[in-house]
Amino acid sequence: MTAPTDLRTLLAQASPLRSGDQLAGVAAHTQEERVRAQMALADTALTRFLEEPVIPYETDEVTRLIVDTHDAKAFAPVRGLSVGQLREWLLAYETDTAALTALAPGLTPEMVAAVSKLMSNQDLVLVAKKCSVVTRFRNTLGLPGHLAVRLQPNHPTDDPRAIAASTLDGLLMGAGDAVIGINPASDNVASLEHLVRLLDELITTYCIPTQSCILGHVTTQLQAIERGVPVDLVFQSIAGTEAANASFGVNLKLLGEAHAAARSLKRGTVGDNVMYFETGQGSCLSANAHHGVDQQTLETRAYAVARAYSPLLVNTVVGFIGPEYLADGKQIIRAGLEDHFCGKLLGLPMGCDVCYTNHAAADQDDMDTLLTLLGVAGVNYIMGVPGADDIMLSYQSTSFHDAQYIRQVLGLKPAPEFAAWLERMQISDGAQRLKSDARRSDLFRHRLLVTASI
Repeated sequence: MTAPTDLRTLLAQASPLRSGDQLAGVAAHTQEERVRAQMALADTALTRFLEEPVIPYETDEVTRLIVDTHDAKAFAPVRGLSVGQLREWLLAYETDTAALTALAPGLTPEMVAAVSKLMSNQDLVLVAKKCSVVTRFRNTLGLPGHLAVRLQPNHPTDDPRAIAASTLDGLLMGAGDAVIGINPASDNVASLEHLVRLLDELITTYCIPTQSCILGHVTTQLQAIERGVPVDLVFQSIAGTEAANASFGVNLKLLGEAHAAARSLKRGTVGDNVMYFETGQGSCLSANAHHGVDQQTLETRAYAVARAYSPLLVNTVVGFIGPEYLADGKQIIRAGLEDHFCGKLLGLPMGCDVCYTNHAAADQDDMDTLLTLLGVAGVNYIMGVPGADDIMLSYQSTSFHDAQYIRQVLGLKPAPEFAAWLERMQISDGAQRLKSDARRSDLFRHRLLVTASI
Protein backbone atom coordinates (compact mmCIF):
# COMPACT_ATOMS: atom_id res chain seq x y z
CA MET A 1 0.00 0.00 0.00
CA THR A 2 1.43 3.35 -1.06
CA ALA A 3 0.39 6.90 -0.22
CA PRO A 4 -1.49 8.93 -2.86
CA THR A 5 0.56 11.23 -5.04
CA ASP A 6 -1.86 14.12 -5.74
CA LEU A 7 -2.26 16.77 -3.06
CA ARG A 8 -6.05 16.66 -2.92
CA THR A 9 -6.14 12.96 -2.08
CA LEU A 10 -3.12 13.19 0.19
CA LEU A 11 -4.70 15.95 2.28
CA ALA A 12 -7.98 14.07 2.52
CA GLN A 13 -6.47 10.76 3.57
CA ALA A 14 -4.15 12.44 6.10
CA SER A 15 -7.10 14.05 7.90
CA PRO A 16 -8.12 12.77 11.33
CA LEU A 17 -11.28 10.70 11.08
CA ARG A 18 -14.54 12.59 10.58
CA SER A 19 -17.91 11.57 9.29
CA GLY A 20 -18.13 14.28 6.63
CA ASP A 21 -15.08 12.98 4.77
CA GLN A 22 -16.49 9.47 4.98
CA LEU A 23 -19.78 10.74 3.58
CA ALA A 24 -17.90 12.42 0.72
CA GLY A 25 -15.92 9.25 0.01
CA VAL A 26 -12.53 10.95 0.43
CA ALA A 27 -11.44 9.68 3.87
CA ALA A 28 -8.75 7.07 4.49
CA HIS A 29 -10.29 3.61 4.71
CA THR A 30 -8.01 2.41 7.50
CA GLN A 31 -5.80 3.92 10.17
CA GLU A 32 -2.78 2.45 8.38
CA GLU A 33 -3.76 4.30 5.21
CA ARG A 34 -4.18 7.50 7.21
CA VAL A 35 -0.72 7.20 8.81
CA ARG A 36 0.92 6.51 5.44
CA ALA A 37 -0.72 9.63 4.03
CA GLN A 38 0.43 11.68 7.04
CA MET A 39 4.00 10.46 6.60
CA ALA A 40 3.94 11.37 2.91
CA LEU A 41 2.37 14.75 3.70
CA ALA A 42 5.11 15.46 6.26
CA ASP A 43 7.71 15.06 3.50
CA THR A 44 5.84 17.30 1.05
CA ALA A 45 7.54 20.62 0.25
CA LEU A 46 5.54 23.73 1.12
CA THR A 47 6.31 25.17 -2.32
CA ARG A 48 4.28 22.37 -3.89
CA PHE A 49 1.10 23.98 -2.55
CA LEU A 50 1.90 27.05 -4.68
CA GLU A 51 2.33 24.88 -7.75
CA GLU A 52 -0.62 22.48 -7.38
CA PRO A 53 -3.93 24.10 -6.34
CA VAL A 54 -6.42 21.60 -4.96
CA ILE A 55 -9.15 23.37 -6.98
CA PRO A 56 -8.12 24.78 -10.40
CA TYR A 57 -7.23 28.46 -10.63
CA GLU A 58 -9.28 28.86 -13.80
CA THR A 59 -12.56 27.66 -12.30
CA ASP A 60 -12.60 28.98 -8.74
CA GLU A 61 -12.32 32.58 -7.54
CA VAL A 62 -11.27 31.51 -4.03
CA THR A 63 -8.25 29.75 -5.54
CA ARG A 64 -7.46 32.87 -7.54
CA LEU A 65 -7.70 34.96 -4.38
CA ILE A 66 -5.32 32.61 -2.55
CA VAL A 67 -2.75 32.56 -5.35
CA ASP A 68 -2.93 36.23 -6.30
CA THR A 69 -2.59 37.54 -2.74
CA HIS A 70 0.20 35.22 -1.61
CA ASP A 71 3.03 37.23 -0.04
CA ALA A 72 6.31 35.70 -1.24
CA LYS A 73 8.40 37.91 1.04
CA ALA A 74 6.51 36.82 4.15
CA PHE A 75 6.81 33.19 3.01
CA ALA A 76 10.61 33.40 2.65
CA PRO A 77 11.55 32.21 6.19
CA VAL A 78 9.85 28.84 5.64
CA ARG A 79 10.09 28.54 1.86
CA GLY A 80 12.60 25.70 1.97
CA LEU A 81 10.68 23.62 4.52
CA SER A 82 8.47 20.58 4.19
CA VAL A 83 5.13 20.32 5.97
CA GLY A 84 6.70 18.26 8.74
CA GLN A 85 9.53 20.75 9.14
CA LEU A 86 6.99 23.59 9.33
CA ARG A 87 5.39 21.80 12.27
CA GLU A 88 8.73 21.68 14.07
CA TRP A 89 9.37 25.36 13.24
CA LEU A 90 5.98 26.38 14.64
CA LEU A 91 6.55 24.49 17.88
CA ALA A 92 10.06 25.84 18.46
CA TYR A 93 10.68 28.13 21.43
CA GLU A 94 12.21 30.72 19.11
CA THR A 95 9.07 31.01 17.00
CA ASP A 96 7.23 33.71 18.88
CA THR A 97 4.20 35.91 18.32
CA ALA A 98 6.09 38.40 16.17
CA ALA A 99 7.41 35.65 13.90
CA LEU A 100 3.96 34.12 13.47
CA THR A 101 2.38 37.50 12.75
CA ALA A 102 4.98 38.23 10.08
CA LEU A 103 4.54 34.79 8.52
CA ALA A 104 0.74 34.84 8.22
CA PRO A 105 0.47 36.57 4.79
CA GLY A 106 2.98 34.07 3.39
CA LEU A 107 0.95 30.99 4.24
CA THR A 108 -1.80 29.59 2.08
CA PRO A 109 -4.81 27.83 3.59
CA GLU A 110 -3.71 24.51 2.12
CA MET A 111 -0.29 24.78 3.82
CA VAL A 112 -1.94 25.55 7.13
CA ALA A 113 -4.50 22.75 6.76
CA ALA A 114 -1.70 20.34 5.88
CA VAL A 115 0.41 21.10 8.94
CA SER A 116 -2.64 20.89 11.22
CA LYS A 117 -3.17 17.28 10.08
CA LEU A 118 0.23 16.37 11.53
CA MET A 119 -0.38 18.01 14.89
CA SER A 120 -1.76 16.65 18.13
CA ASN A 121 -4.44 18.54 20.02
CA GLN A 122 -1.81 19.94 22.37
CA ASP A 123 0.28 21.08 19.39
CA LEU A 124 -2.74 22.99 18.06
CA VAL A 125 -3.25 24.65 21.44
CA LEU A 126 0.42 25.56 21.89
CA VAL A 127 0.89 27.24 18.52
CA ALA A 128 -2.47 29.01 18.55
CA LYS A 129 -1.62 30.40 21.99
CA LYS A 130 1.45 32.07 20.48
CA CYS A 131 -0.68 33.82 17.84
CA SER A 132 -2.18 37.22 18.62
CA VAL A 133 -4.71 38.89 16.32
CA VAL A 134 -6.12 42.21 17.58
CA THR A 135 -9.08 43.99 15.96
CA ARG A 136 -11.04 47.13 16.80
CA PHE A 137 -14.39 48.81 16.22
CA ARG A 138 -15.79 50.33 19.44
CA ASN A 139 -13.50 48.30 21.63
CA THR A 140 -10.30 46.30 21.37
CA LEU A 141 -10.61 42.54 20.86
CA GLY A 142 -7.99 39.80 20.90
CA LEU A 143 -5.49 41.23 23.38
CA PRO A 144 -3.57 38.59 25.37
CA GLY A 145 -5.23 37.90 28.70
CA HIS A 146 -8.68 38.84 27.42
CA LEU A 147 -11.69 36.82 26.26
CA ALA A 148 -14.73 38.44 24.66
CA VAL A 149 -18.28 37.11 24.37
CA ARG A 150 -20.85 37.49 21.65
CA LEU A 151 -24.19 38.15 23.34
CA GLN A 152 -26.67 36.10 21.26
CA PRO A 153 -30.26 36.97 22.29
CA ASN A 154 -32.08 35.11 19.49
CA HIS A 155 -35.85 34.62 19.53
CA PRO A 156 -38.01 32.47 17.18
CA THR A 157 -40.38 35.37 16.42
CA ASP A 158 -37.93 38.28 16.83
CA ASP A 159 -39.98 39.43 19.82
CA PRO A 160 -38.28 42.67 20.94
CA ARG A 161 -39.22 42.23 24.61
CA ALA A 162 -37.74 38.74 24.70
CA ILE A 163 -34.62 39.96 22.92
CA ALA A 164 -34.32 42.85 25.37
CA ALA A 165 -34.69 40.49 28.35
CA SER A 166 -31.96 38.17 27.02
CA THR A 167 -29.73 41.14 26.28
CA LEU A 168 -30.22 42.41 29.82
CA ASP A 169 -29.26 39.02 31.25
CA GLY A 170 -26.15 38.90 29.12
CA LEU A 171 -24.97 42.38 29.99
CA LEU A 172 -25.46 41.70 33.70
CA MET A 173 -23.28 38.60 33.28
CA GLY A 174 -20.50 40.56 31.56
CA ALA A 175 -21.26 39.33 28.03
CA GLY A 176 -21.51 41.41 24.88
CA ASP A 177 -18.07 42.88 24.31
CA ALA A 178 -17.45 40.95 21.07
CA VAL A 179 -20.83 41.93 19.65
CA ILE A 180 -24.51 41.89 20.49
CA GLY A 181 -25.52 39.73 17.55
CA ILE A 182 -29.01 38.55 16.64
CA ASN A 183 -29.84 35.82 14.12
CA PRO A 184 -33.14 37.21 12.79
CA ALA A 185 -36.06 34.86 12.33
CA SER A 186 -37.20 36.99 9.37
CA ASP A 187 -34.63 38.04 6.81
CA ASN A 188 -36.17 41.22 5.44
CA VAL A 189 -35.15 44.87 5.58
CA ALA A 190 -37.99 46.02 7.82
CA SER A 191 -37.30 43.39 10.47
CA LEU A 192 -33.56 43.97 10.28
CA GLU A 193 -34.01 47.72 10.63
CA HIS A 194 -36.22 47.32 13.71
CA LEU A 195 -33.66 45.11 15.44
CA VAL A 196 -30.73 47.33 14.47
CA ARG A 197 -32.45 50.40 15.89
CA LEU A 198 -33.38 48.53 19.08
CA LEU A 199 -29.75 47.65 19.76
CA ASP A 200 -28.45 51.01 18.57
CA GLU A 201 -30.65 52.83 21.08
CA LEU A 202 -29.51 50.54 23.86
CA ILE A 203 -25.82 50.99 23.02
CA THR A 204 -26.19 54.74 22.62
CA THR A 205 -28.32 55.28 25.73
CA TYR A 206 -25.89 53.49 28.02
CA CYS A 207 -22.70 54.41 26.11
CA ILE A 208 -21.79 50.72 25.84
CA PRO A 209 -18.40 50.28 24.14
CA THR A 210 -19.52 47.45 21.87
CA GLN A 211 -21.06 46.85 18.47
CA SER A 212 -24.25 45.27 17.18
CA CYS A 213 -24.92 42.99 14.25
CA ILE A 214 -28.13 41.55 12.81
CA LEU A 215 -27.08 38.41 10.98
CA GLY A 216 -29.28 38.76 7.92
CA HIS A 217 -28.06 38.05 4.40
CA VAL A 218 -25.47 40.53 3.17
CA THR A 219 -27.84 41.82 0.48
CA THR A 220 -30.45 42.62 3.14
CA GLN A 221 -27.84 44.48 5.15
CA LEU A 222 -26.75 46.44 2.07
CA GLN A 223 -30.36 47.48 1.46
CA ALA A 224 -30.56 48.60 5.09
CA ILE A 225 -27.42 50.70 4.73
CA GLU A 226 -28.89 52.33 1.61
CA ARG A 227 -31.96 53.24 3.69
CA GLY A 228 -29.84 54.97 6.31
CA VAL A 229 -30.10 52.25 8.96
CA PRO A 230 -27.26 52.59 11.53
CA VAL A 231 -25.52 49.28 10.78
CA ASP A 232 -22.36 48.57 12.79
CA LEU A 233 -21.03 45.26 11.48
CA VAL A 234 -21.93 43.48 8.24
CA PHE A 235 -22.32 39.72 8.57
CA GLN A 236 -22.12 36.86 6.10
CA SER A 237 -21.62 33.09 6.18
CA ILE A 238 -18.80 32.10 3.85
CA ALA A 239 -17.21 28.91 2.55
CA GLY A 240 -14.03 27.72 0.84
CA THR A 241 -15.12 27.37 -2.78
CA GLU A 242 -16.72 29.69 -5.31
CA ALA A 243 -19.60 27.24 -5.81
CA ALA A 244 -20.32 26.94 -2.09
CA ASN A 245 -20.33 30.72 -1.70
CA ALA A 246 -22.70 30.93 -4.66
CA SER A 247 -25.05 28.60 -2.76
CA PHE A 248 -25.03 31.24 0.00
CA GLY A 249 -25.85 33.88 -2.60
CA VAL A 250 -22.50 35.67 -2.37
CA ASN A 251 -19.24 36.17 -4.24
CA LEU A 252 -16.07 38.12 -3.59
CA LYS A 253 -17.28 41.19 -5.46
CA LEU A 254 -20.44 41.40 -3.34
CA LEU A 255 -18.45 41.00 -0.13
CA GLY A 256 -16.16 43.80 -1.25
CA GLU A 257 -19.15 46.07 -1.84
CA ALA A 258 -20.49 45.29 1.63
CA HIS A 259 -17.11 45.97 3.21
CA ALA A 260 -16.86 49.34 1.49
CA ALA A 261 -20.45 50.28 2.40
CA ALA A 262 -19.98 49.46 6.08
CA ARG A 263 -16.70 51.35 6.31
CA SER A 264 -18.29 54.38 4.65
CA LEU A 265 -20.62 54.77 7.66
CA LYS A 266 -17.61 55.41 9.94
CA ARG A 267 -19.44 54.12 13.02
CA GLY A 268 -16.37 52.71 14.74
CA THR A 269 -14.73 54.79 17.46
CA VAL A 270 -11.39 52.99 17.95
CA GLY A 271 -11.07 51.11 14.64
CA ASP A 272 -12.67 50.22 11.33
CA ASN A 273 -12.84 46.41 11.27
CA VAL A 274 -16.46 46.15 10.12
CA MET A 275 -17.03 42.57 8.92
CA TYR A 276 -18.28 39.53 10.82
CA PHE A 277 -17.94 36.14 9.12
CA GLU A 278 -19.13 32.68 10.15
CA THR A 279 -17.89 29.37 8.81
CA GLY A 280 -18.17 25.67 9.58
CA GLN A 281 -16.69 22.38 8.44
CA GLY A 282 -19.02 20.60 6.04
CA SER A 283 -20.66 23.60 4.38
CA CYS A 284 -19.09 22.88 0.97
CA LEU A 285 -20.14 19.24 1.02
CA SER A 286 -23.67 20.14 2.07
CA ALA A 287 -23.84 22.40 -1.01
CA ASN A 288 -22.34 19.66 -3.25
CA ALA A 289 -19.50 22.10 -3.92
CA HIS A 290 -16.52 20.34 -2.35
CA HIS A 291 -14.65 19.26 -5.53
CA GLY A 292 -13.41 16.11 -3.80
CA VAL A 293 -11.48 18.12 -1.19
CA ASP A 294 -11.68 17.21 2.51
CA GLN A 295 -13.86 19.40 4.71
CA GLN A 296 -11.12 20.72 6.96
CA THR A 297 -9.01 21.97 4.04
CA LEU A 298 -12.11 23.62 2.58
CA GLU A 299 -12.87 25.24 5.92
CA THR A 300 -9.37 26.71 5.99
CA ARG A 301 -9.84 28.05 2.45
CA ALA A 302 -12.85 30.00 3.77
CA TYR A 303 -10.40 31.84 6.03
CA ALA A 304 -8.66 33.21 2.93
CA VAL A 305 -11.99 34.77 1.96
CA ALA A 306 -12.38 36.29 5.42
CA ARG A 307 -8.81 37.55 5.51
CA ALA A 308 -9.37 39.64 2.38
CA TYR A 309 -11.80 41.94 4.23
CA SER A 310 -9.99 42.56 7.56
CA PRO A 311 -12.88 41.36 9.75
CA LEU A 312 -13.52 42.27 13.36
CA LEU A 313 -14.75 38.74 14.08
CA VAL A 314 -14.55 35.30 12.47
CA ASN A 315 -16.55 32.51 14.04
CA THR A 316 -16.33 28.79 13.35
CA VAL A 317 -19.74 27.40 14.30
CA VAL A 318 -18.06 24.11 14.87
CA GLY A 319 -20.79 21.56 15.60
CA PHE A 320 -23.77 23.33 14.09
CA ILE A 321 -24.15 21.52 10.76
CA GLY A 322 -24.65 18.16 12.45
CA PRO A 323 -23.30 14.64 12.93
CA GLU A 324 -23.22 13.96 9.18
CA TYR A 325 -20.05 16.08 9.21
CA LEU A 326 -18.79 15.84 12.81
CA ALA A 327 -20.27 12.73 14.33
CA ASP A 328 -19.46 13.02 18.02
CA GLY A 329 -17.79 14.98 20.79
CA LYS A 330 -14.32 13.73 19.86
CA GLN A 331 -14.64 14.96 16.29
CA ILE A 332 -16.18 18.29 17.34
CA ILE A 333 -13.37 18.95 19.84
CA ARG A 334 -10.70 18.18 17.26
CA ALA A 335 -12.40 20.32 14.60
CA GLY A 336 -12.74 23.28 16.95
CA LEU A 337 -9.03 23.19 17.81
CA GLU A 338 -8.10 22.81 14.13
CA ASP A 339 -10.28 25.71 13.03
CA HIS A 340 -8.97 28.03 15.73
CA PHE A 341 -5.35 27.10 15.00
CA CYS A 342 -5.70 27.47 11.23
CA GLY A 343 -7.53 30.78 11.43
CA LYS A 344 -5.08 32.28 13.90
CA LEU A 345 -2.08 31.11 11.87
CA LEU A 346 -3.55 32.85 8.82
CA GLY A 347 -3.90 36.07 10.83
CA LEU A 348 -7.62 35.99 11.64
CA PRO A 349 -9.43 37.07 14.84
CA MET A 350 -10.90 33.65 15.53
CA GLY A 351 -13.80 32.91 17.81
CA CYS A 352 -15.64 29.64 18.19
CA ASP A 353 -19.26 28.75 18.74
CA VAL A 354 -18.64 25.75 20.99
CA CYS A 355 -21.78 23.90 19.98
CA TYR A 356 -23.55 20.74 18.92
CA THR A 357 -26.95 19.62 17.67
CA ASN A 358 -29.14 17.36 19.75
CA HIS A 359 -28.81 14.41 17.34
CA ALA A 360 -24.99 14.34 17.58
CA ALA A 361 -23.22 11.94 19.94
CA ALA A 362 -22.04 14.82 22.10
CA ASP A 363 -23.09 16.54 25.31
CA GLN A 364 -22.33 19.60 27.38
CA ASP A 365 -19.36 17.89 29.05
CA ASP A 366 -17.73 17.68 25.62
CA MET A 367 -18.41 21.38 25.15
CA ASP A 368 -16.88 22.16 28.55
CA THR A 369 -13.74 20.34 27.40
CA LEU A 370 -13.54 22.21 24.10
CA LEU A 371 -14.30 25.53 25.80
CA THR A 372 -11.48 24.99 28.27
CA LEU A 373 -9.01 23.96 25.57
CA LEU A 374 -9.89 26.97 23.42
CA GLY A 375 -9.56 29.27 26.42
CA VAL A 376 -6.05 27.94 27.01
CA ALA A 377 -5.33 28.32 23.28
CA GLY A 378 -6.24 32.02 23.38
CA VAL A 379 -9.51 32.07 21.46
CA ASN A 380 -10.62 35.67 20.84
CA TYR A 381 -14.26 35.14 21.78
CA ILE A 382 -17.03 32.63 22.40
CA MET A 383 -20.84 32.69 22.39
CA GLY A 384 -23.11 33.73 25.23
CA VAL A 385 -26.56 32.16 24.75
CA PRO A 386 -29.23 32.20 27.49
CA GLY A 387 -28.99 28.83 29.20
CA ALA A 388 -26.69 27.61 26.39
CA ASP A 389 -29.86 26.64 24.49
CA ASP A 390 -30.64 28.69 21.39
CA ILE A 391 -34.45 28.56 21.14
CA MET A 392 -34.47 29.99 17.63
CA LEU A 393 -31.72 27.97 15.95
CA SER A 394 -32.41 24.84 18.05
CA TYR A 395 -28.87 23.90 18.98
CA GLN A 396 -26.72 23.82 22.12
CA SER A 397 -23.98 26.37 22.65
CA THR A 398 -22.30 28.09 25.62
CA SER A 399 -24.05 30.24 28.20
CA PHE A 400 -23.28 33.50 29.97
CA HIS A 401 -22.29 31.39 32.97
CA ASP A 402 -19.89 29.33 30.82
CA ALA A 403 -18.18 32.55 29.79
CA GLN A 404 -17.82 33.51 33.44
CA TYR A 405 -16.35 30.07 34.18
CA ILE A 406 -13.62 30.30 31.58
CA ARG A 407 -12.75 33.90 32.46
CA GLN A 408 -12.44 32.97 36.13
CA VAL A 409 -10.49 29.76 35.76
CA LEU A 410 -7.94 31.28 33.36
CA GLY A 411 -7.88 34.81 34.76
CA LEU A 412 -9.17 36.35 31.52
CA LYS A 413 -10.80 39.77 31.23
CA PRO A 414 -13.37 41.30 28.87
CA ALA A 415 -12.22 43.79 26.24
CA PRO A 416 -10.57 46.63 28.19
CA GLU A 417 -13.07 49.34 27.22
CA PHE A 418 -15.97 47.02 28.04
CA ALA A 419 -14.40 45.96 31.34
CA ALA A 420 -14.13 49.62 32.36
CA TRP A 421 -17.80 50.12 31.42
CA LEU A 422 -18.90 47.11 33.51
CA GLU A 423 -17.11 48.59 36.50
CA ARG A 424 -18.46 52.08 35.84
CA MET A 425 -22.02 50.74 35.68
CA GLN A 426 -21.44 48.75 38.91
CA ILE A 427 -21.96 45.42 37.15
CA SER A 428 -18.50 44.24 38.18
CA ASP A 429 -15.84 45.37 40.61
CA GLY A 430 -12.23 46.26 39.99
CA ALA A 431 -11.27 42.59 40.00
CA GLN A 432 -13.89 41.83 37.30
CA ARG A 433 -16.09 39.96 39.78
CA LEU A 434 -19.81 40.32 39.09
CA LYS A 435 -21.86 42.12 41.71
CA SER A 436 -25.13 40.76 43.05
CA ASP A 437 -28.29 41.09 40.97
CA ALA A 438 -29.96 43.17 43.68
CA ARG A 439 -27.38 45.94 43.33
CA ARG A 440 -27.56 46.26 39.57
CA SER A 441 -30.68 44.87 37.94
CA ASP A 442 -32.86 47.96 38.54
CA LEU A 443 -30.33 50.05 36.64
CA PHE A 444 -31.28 48.41 33.37
CA ARG A 445 -34.60 46.64 33.63
CA HIS A 446 -36.99 49.61 33.31
CA ARG A 447 -35.24 51.35 30.43
CA LEU A 448 -34.65 48.14 28.48
CA LEU A 449 -38.30 47.22 28.60
CA VAL A 450 -39.23 50.73 27.49
CA THR A 451 -36.78 50.42 24.60
CA ALA A 452 -38.23 47.04 23.67
CA SER A 453 -41.73 48.46 23.41
CA ILE A 454 -40.75 50.92 20.68
